[in-house]
Amino acid sequence: MTPVFSHGDLRLYLLKLLDEQPRHGYDLIHALTDRTGGTYTPSAGTIYPRLAKLEEEGLVTKSVDGRKTIYAITDAGRAEVAGRADEFDGIEAGLADSVRLIADEVRGSVREAMKSLRADLAAAAHDERRAAPADTSRADDPRVRAREQLQRADAAIGAFRAQVRTDLRSHVARGGRLEASLVDELSRALDEAARAVTRALRG
Repeated sequence: MTPVFSHGDLRLYLLKLLDEQPRHGYDLIHALTDRTGGTYTPSAGTIYPRLAKLEEEGLVTKSVDGRKTIYAITDAGRAEVAGRADEFDGIEAGLADSVRLIADEVRGSVREAMKSLRADLAAAAHDERRAAPADTSRADDPRVRAREQLQRADAAIGAFRAQVRTDLRSHVARGGRLEASLVDELSRALDEAARAVTRALRG
């Protein structure tokens, strides 16, 4: 996956976000997610060590508000942001390029996954056509065949849904990113699949 920030840029970007207003750690994560269009969601293990380092350097302070730890920029932090203001245009441009590359990679991955799914479905349909029915009397009844195929369709849809849910939940539980562009692409692919089924039924 294409890296979003070059070395040292994330540190400076965190200072810039804190220069806008005090924030807690997860607010910083959400801000980064929003500003990258959902293509980059850093883990807590990425953000908090950097905040701790900024605190050691005297560039930020932290205070506890209930169950939240709020980070605020210091005068020294503001001085660094002001002194490196000319770097932010380059960081923003690099960030935009990285986001575009990541989005392209995600779309390519989804397209490949959908191609594989369509190939699997075509192979299953081919195998079904080749299989001889065990009970010819039942096979001659269109209503029986329809019910059998409906059960197969229900099972396939259920298995697909369970697998995707498991993969997504496991990925997020491990601290992985779940980009909005991936979910959008998945939704579009599912809509396309649903329309294809509708057309096939009407045809």
